Amino acid sequence: MHKVKDYVDLVRDPHTGAILNLNSLDHEKYVERRKVKNKEHQKVQTIEEEVANLKEDITEIKSLLKELINGSKWYKFR
Repeated sequence: MHKVKDYVDLVRDPHTGAILNLNSLDHEKYVERRKVKNKEHQKVQTIEEEVANLKEDITEIKSLLKELINGSKWYKFR
């Protein structure tokens, strides 16, 4: 393993050329940050879906109200 210049915890594997992080705490922190970010993304997606559903519901309610109003006008003119 060869040390990566200017980085204490990084080494390069001479066989694969891959850079490896020897500091497992940094890796654990990265994994945790990624989990949090994914959770936040999922929350945003859920909220966006709920808002879209609410918009559809409101559109349907408006349509039904218009039908109800138009129907009651029709009965008044009879």
